[in-house]
Amino acid sequence: MATNKLRLMIKEPVSIRKKVYAAIREHILDGSFPPGERLVESRIAEQIKTSRTPVREALHLLESEGLLESIPRAGYRVKPLHWEEVEEICEIRVVNETLAALWAMKRITPKEILALENNLKVAEHEVRSGAPKAFVHRDAEFHEILAHASRSERLLEHCQLLRKHMLRYRIESLYLPETALRAIQGHRRILEALKARDEAGLEKAIRDHLEQSKIDTRRYAFGKSEEHVATLRNENA
Repeated sequence: MATNKLRLMIKEPVSIRKKVYAAIREHILDGSFPPGERLVESRIAEQIKTSRTPVREALHLLESEGLLESIPRAGYRVKPLHWEEVEEICEIRVVNETLAALWAMKRITPKEILALENNLKVAEHEVRSGAPKAFVHRDAEFHEILAHASRSERLLEHCQLLRKHMLRYRIESLYLPETALRAIQGHRRILEALKARDEAGLEKAIRDHLEQSKIDTRRYAFGKSEEHVATLRNENA
């Protein structure tokens, strides 16, 4: 009996710590905690009805991940958005997701191909039916099916992490029908190249898709004008 009690005493704090970390992290990534917002340890602990210890540990871990920054004698705040980070994330995503897609080309199953096709159909239907916010989940689903088909858990983990970091910047643009439809078209080109086993076409489709994401992010997350966006397109033509 003593052993069982000890096991419960160890397991429960770990479970709470993970839940607190996941909840705060998700709120940062989806924009519920906007850039610059101060996160107060005691206030968060009170809201989720837990002790301050798991909250403190979660905030410290999120700082180490680069999502928060420490304020001397004042706790933490959500890190501001920086365009240089967007460019860095996009370039790394191009490399990781191209590798994942090339490996997936050799290992993907008919069931996974069907899942990607269904994803595109449902995503377009939802956006055109007036529910563009649902595309955030469809976008994640498409990229995760593709990365999972690579059969590399490590690569899947990296792709998921980078996509979630990018979500901080993209969330506003993904809620817009025209942006969501552009992203769906990018997904469609990726799938077509994958099915055709066109390696060069697949690499280009992924780079073009992420480049368009970068352009939309700059326009909506950083308030750049159409003129700036046009300049970006010309630079990357």
